[in-house]
Amino acid sequence: MEQHKESIGVFDSGYGGLTILKEIVRKLPEYNYVYLGDNARAPYGARSFEVVYEYTREAVHKLFEMECRLVILACNTASAKALRTIQQVDLPQWDPEKRVLGVIRPSVEALNTYSQNGHVGILATRGTVASGSYPIEVGKLYGEERFRITQLACPMWVPLVENNELDGEGAIYFVRKYIQELLGTDPEIDTIILGCTHYPLLRPLIARFVPSRVKIIGQGQIVAGSLADYLKRHPEIDRRLGKDSRRSYLTTEKTELFDRMAGLFLKEEISSQRIFMC
Repeated sequence: MEQHKESIGVFDSGYGGLTILKEIVRKLPEYNYVYLGDNARAPYGARSFEVVYEYTREAVHKLFEMECRLVILACNTASAKALRTIQQVDLPQWDPEKRVLGVIRPSVEALNTYSQNGHVGILATRGTVASGSYPIEVGKLYGEERFRITQLACPMWVPLVENNELDGEGAIYFVRKYIQELLGTDPEIDTIILGCTHYPLLRPLIARFVPSRVKIIGQGQIVAGSLADYLKRHPEIDRRLGKDSRRSYLTTEKTELFDRMAGLFLKEEISSQRIFMC
């Protein structure tokens, strides 16, 4: 009897995770994907650990109900505030064979490839910065001496992206402001991680204010490569995944709004379905 095939779930509080999905699909186009954006309750960045965990837990459970075998938290805030608890507390109760992965660890694992002098900047939401997840993960993987991490919250960048103001006067002002503040704190930074999935849409503008010697890392390609490697190392999961190149999109907001915004991120027409969280 042929085994039922399942999908890869991709979750974000809003639209930014679509930048991760885009790169994953580019790398692994044959798999089936279900994207869920909790747009009605976004943004997560300023919410408490407890609320982010509660919302993320609901979303992951919903994706499991929709026959996803593996879920990617394509959201730095959810990865920072909810991933560990879901992995350690919820998965053993729900289904020990299912998996939930985040975006922070793959990004940190890539630092050795990019940074030559060990001076790294993290641009992220207030929630991700406050969680300390990047410095903590760096310490776990490399110890305390290998990298000097400088974090900076950029609270104005997500509204700029979601209002499609990617190169206007406001965008120029706030991108310049945060880059100058980051590099003013540590002028030796040679690598910057865009630690929010919205930020890659501002990358061309960010590059205008960053010295050419500084590498700018978007997370999409890193997470896509990490997922490809994970599936190679876990054939028991890969065998259970459908490979019909199907993609479906779910949102907790009005579908008309989601479809328009998702089109901005993916550069293609999107047709989504509205769902309600428990």
